[in-house]
Amino acid sequence: MKVYDISNKIIGRTLTRVTKDLLKGEMVHIINCEKGLIAGNPKYTKNHYLEKVQRGDKHHGPFYPKTPQGIVKRIARGMIPYKLNRGKKALSKLKVWIDVPEELKNIESISYDDADVKKLRTKYITIGELSLALGTKKRW
Repeated sequence: MKVYDISNKIIGRTLTRVTKDLLKGEMVHIINCEKGLIAGNPKYTKNHYLEKVQRGDKHHGPFYPKTPQGIVKRIARGMIPYKLNRGKKALSKLKVWIDVPEELKNIESISYDDADVKKLRTKYITIGELSLALGTKKRW
């Protein structure tokens, strides 16, 4: 079992390594998902995700998540062949948490330096801010 901390990390770069571990068959927990970063212009990112949420209708979909853990899990799903059996198994082994749960407090978490915010030269938005912009209530 691996625990990844994505606070102040670029989420795409971290999730590429997470999905590789998932496809190998390992159990992966992601903690502090509301503090993860999406690189790019915040206005564009908000509009992009708002279009995804408003697409379709409320009865027939497509259904796009608004909560931070839902957004992170959906991004990870895009990197996995989720319609194949191995992709379904891999996605079922992914657990995403807003804060650090009690059972994971004693386990050392993994974070990569190449996904750090200090190396980012562009504007960015956190998953928590994006989630609030999409209209979810703050529960973290």
